[in-house]
Amino acid sequence: MIIFWILAGGLLVLALIFIVAPLLQAAPQEDLVEQDALNLEVFRQRMKELDADLEAGFLDQERYAAARHDLERELLYDVDADRQAPAQAAASSAASRWLVGTALVVLAPVSAVLIYLQLGEPRLADPLQVAAAVQAAEESGQGSGASLDELVARLEERLQENPEDLDGWLMLGRTYFATGKTEQGLTAIEKAYTLAPDQVEVKLAYAEALAAASPTKSLEGKPAELIRAVLDEDPTNPIARWLSGMIAFQKGQYASALDTWEGILAELDPEGQEAANLREMIAEAKDRADMQAEAPPEDPAESLAEAPAPEPQATPPAPPASDAAIQVEVSLDGSIADRAAPEDTVFVFARAAEGPPMPLAVQRIKVSDLPKSITLDDSMAMTPAMRLSAFDTVVVGARVSKSGNAMPQSGDLFGEAGPLALEARTQASIRIDQVRP
Repeated sequence: MIIFWILAGGLLVLALIFIVAPLLQAAPQEDLVEQDALNLEVFRQRMKELDADLEAGFLDQERYAAARHDLERELLYDVDADRQAPAQAAASSAASRWLVGTALVVLAPVSAVLIYLQLGEPRLADPLQVAAAVQAAEESGQGSGASLDELVARLEERLQENPEDLDGWLMLGRTYFATGKTEQGLTAIEKAYTLAPDQVEVKLAYAEALAAASPTKSLEGKPAELIRAVLDEDPTNPIARWLSGMIAFQKGQYASALDTWEGILAELDPEGQEAANLREMIAEAKDRADMQAEAPPEDPAESLAEAPAPEPQATPPAPPASDAAIQVEVSLDGSIADRAAPEDTVFVFARAAEGPPMPLAVQRIKVSDLPKSITLDDSMAMTPAMRLSAFDTVVVGARVSKSGNAMPQSGDLFGEAGPLALEARTQASIRIDQVRP
């Protein structure tokens, strides 16, 4: 299931490189400077994620080196392409946007991601290739690149001037999801859907947005209708096929999910990262299918015979509690309390003890709220397959972020507890008493 974590970082990298910059039209030279700055900033962010994965043990040295090499090659290609072929880049922007839209939907549900966005510290692949762009950006007052908030603000201004900009609404919606603004993200993608309800990319983006914004993160209902509509038009569409496999996975129809995903796998480059990621999901589906097959079948007649007669009740029974929930008591240690301001953001989260570092549930509060008792449950999952009830053991943590970014930064205050065996109502206590180096 590490596919969701790996692809979440890739989603924003692709989106910022191929969509945001073309949307922010300016004079030719300003476009070039801003594009180079964006390329460099995205490279920094992605390298920070790779370093974090290496440190956490989710990547070995070999895979880390290969991933870093790919990022460096991509950065050099982008910088070189920006200078040698600006006219060709403009001519091919439509194709680039289509490829990005495909990758965004095929490779990860919108919300997965998206909360792991961070503009990292400088890590240059080749200073000689990008130094000119950085220097020009600094001289123009942009420093090492605009922040995501600034880019979003510019994009919002563009959409106020041109509300018919379909690509702009799609990008704005995805970026809202990236920053945890689920309602705004859904509204933006709904706007795109009203503009082009028949476009395949828009249908699938809207299906994922609806699922990501729902409490259950389920693709059933309207999302499934949209996905089936795409498959009716084009049964070979890889995006819709992937999502139809996810629908089956969510419903516990693992054999159907396997059949769909293995068909897609046969069409991928067996040496590519996409194939490796898909194999992770296939392995997870196989494990669940095996557990499902090993469970003894229940005899309905026997169950009814053995069950005691229900007692009369004056009122209907209360609905069952969530499959999994953690009651977390969060506090800030007095020894480092002076390092935090009342308005600083606190992320309280749960992640799998063994598996991808992507949160299974997350809640955001302020330092001024501490100490506080918080409940983490399946309704706070960011993707349908990555939820608390899907794991047996978890780690819970809390982190104070002055920047408000979900990605850890140097100087952040944090604390963790676990691993914890996940039961019907697990309790945990977190004291924020450490400082991230």
